[in-house]
Amino acid sequence: MMKKNKRFGFYLMAIIIAFALNACAQNNKTAEIANITVPKNNKLPMEKTDEDWKKQLSEEQYYVLRKKGTEAPFTGKLLMNKEKGVYKCAACGNELFTDNMKFDSHCGWPSFDKEIAGGKIKTIEDNSHGMKRTEILCAKCGGHLGHLFDDGPTDTGLRYCVNSLSLDFVSEADVKKEQQQQQQQQNDAGISHIQTITLGGGCYWCVEAVYEMLDGVVSVSSGFSGGDENKITYEEVSEGNTGHAEVVQLVYDNTKTSLEEILKVFFTVHDPTTLNRQGADVGTQYRSVIFYNDNTQYETARNIIDAINKEEVYGKPIVTQLLPFKKFFKAEDYHQNYYQQNKNQPYCRMVIQPKIEKFEKVFKDRLKKK
Repeated sequence: MMKKNKRFGFYLMAIIIAFALNACAQNNKTAEIANITVPKNNKLPMEKTDEDWKKQLSEEQYYVLRKKGTEAPFTGKLLMNKEKGVYKCAACGNELFTDNMKFDSHCGWPSFDKEIAGGKIKTIEDNSHGMKRTEILCAKCGGHLGHLFDDGPTDTGLRYCVNSLSLDFVSEADVKKEQQQQQQQQNDAGISHIQTITLGGGCYWCVEAVYEMLDGVVSVSSGFSGGDENKITYEEVSEGNTGHAEVVQLVYDNTKTSLEEILKVFFTVHDPTTLNRQGADVGTQYRSVIFYNDNTQYETARNIIDAINKEEVYGKPIVTQLLPFKKFFKAEDYHQNYYQQNKNQPYCRMVIQPKIEKFEKVFKDRLKKK
């Protein structure tokens, strides 16, 4: 990386131009990363034995939820329910629908025109009873809910036809009470929605400048990670012998952004297929690396890498390292918020600015409001 007082005149400009041409000339398909569907494993978040389900559920609920039965039409307790609130899976509490998604379809079972959020419900082909239908299952526990049809009267054109026995209803007042209780439990347990991840994608000036614009990111610090020394300086890391990588440590609010989104940005604004280099910056200190804090972060990163490789976004395999986080050493003050303080510097204009423009284009709906 070309820092202050390191290179001058023509040599400086030549290296900058080379960096701009190489580091920023990524495959145009990288814009697709934001829309990649990350693969999940086939294991359900909640799995129980058949005996456990029999103990938990009533006989009628067990027949519908676990044996794919159907309650008699016009008998369900929630068929004519008009209250405001949330409809949850009766087996596991997974939130599936809200009152404003419900409509009277006159078919004899509660009907909804969409699910509360993507991924709450799984669909499979059902060829039983001499018919070809789309069965809907709770994505959390696999419980049978009913069937999905494309004859809905609303804008979605869908009709989720659901057994009342598959659902629990929680009124709006109870929802607020439950949310307050959950928040209090989290506060009592010291659980925070503020989380941290440490990423290396070449020049930390570039990565820092991008994440400072992402909504939900609380703070970004440039520094070093991956080596064994108790204290390190930029000059020592620049020699390439300490084992450290230039990184940014992100503190983010997971109620406003997600680790999955953060990593999609990461793989969009740098080239993760070049080993120990980004453009003209060469050395292990410029490697692509994710330092994860727990198994959840590891699995999220692993799944995104697998998805990008499967889609052949770069045409080459990703070489990004996944390493457990140990220590973070904050870089000297003049490295912090470097782009904002040096926008007119050649490196900022020719190398960092194109990355920012790419980020703004791909993630235009996720920018912090000024």
